[in-house]
Amino acid sequence: MSGVSAGALLQLCISTILGFFSGVFSKVFSWSKGACGATNSLVPSSQWEQRKDLDVTTPTSVNYHFTRKCNYKCGFCFHTAKTSFVLPLEEAKRGLRLLREAGMEKINFSGGEPFLHERGDFLGRMVEFCKAELQLPSVSIVSNGSMIKETWFQKYGDFLDILAISCDSFDEETNQMIGRSQGKKSHIENLFKIRRWCQQYKVAFKINSVVNTFNVDEDMSEQINQLNPVRWKVFQCLLIDGENAGEAALREAERFVITDQQFQDFLDRHQAVSCLVPESNEKMRNSYLILDEYTRFPSYIRDRPSTRGRHHEKMFLKRGGKYVWSKADMKLDW
Repeated sequence: MSGVSAGALLQLCISTILGFFSGVFSKVFSWSKGACGATNSLVPSSQWEQRKDLDVTTPTSVNYHFTRKCNYKCGFCFHTAKTSFVLPLEEAKRGLRLLREAGMEKINFSGGEPFLHERGDFLGRMVEFCKAELQLPSVSIVSNGSMIKETWFQKYGDFLDILAISCDSFDEETNQMIGRSQGKKSHIENLFKIRRWCQQYKVAFKINSVVNTFNVDEDMSEQINQLNPVRWKVFQCLLIDGENAGEAALREAERFVITDQQFQDFLDRHQAVSCLVPESNEKMRNSYLILDEYTRFPSYIRDRPSTRGRHHEKMFLKRGGKYVWSKADMKLDW
């Protein structure tokens, strides 16, 4: 992206956001010309009531992958380090504000590894902005946990609702084979340490696991119950062309893919874990609204008309995307 000014880049980013939503929100918002100086005004509620028959939805929950850089090398990663670009903070905030004005209620920051850039301070400032200024009901993060320090919780913990740590196995050798590791550091020990910090600083703790060929036969029940997350999101390994599959991909995730029956067997083995939330490939497809590092919707989102309008919203609700996601409403025993 050398030679491109920050202002020109922001124009591109915001134009892409508006372009994506043009077919969805064109009947709801009126945008002035000129991306950088764009202003918008909500249509009066009376007019909105007259438009209920239109194919209109809102970006209720957005996943912002603001960086692609990561210190882990998970073989199935679907947002790989094709670039080191990170949008300047103030320009990222402008895009987030646009989404809030369009109806966003939940923002999830991810990567890459979101704590890697500026040692988590960039992330922390966005978290604070979304909670304190935009007043979002829910602000969450997905991280591998390796870069998180207690000082981050001390500074930004009040503004964070949910912290999800990715953990695919409670066997260190398995994590090494998957690529979810760095040097000799124990991913599992770090997971338990972060769990204690979440309890101490009143942040809801969540675990994400990707079921693949290396962990498909594992029983994680005992450790998950011990960690007691508010949610244990269990994903089936998913292939995305150009990211973890295909000629242009930086990963070759085909060797991690499991069958639907293998995934179901894993779920059956863990059926007694009350916090388990399964997500098969069928549930994941067309149900996540993802922003990349340029605040654009990736091609695998933009190029599928089925991900727009009410179909996306239907799939989002079908997979249980809407839940109690504000820590103020969770009534947790800190």
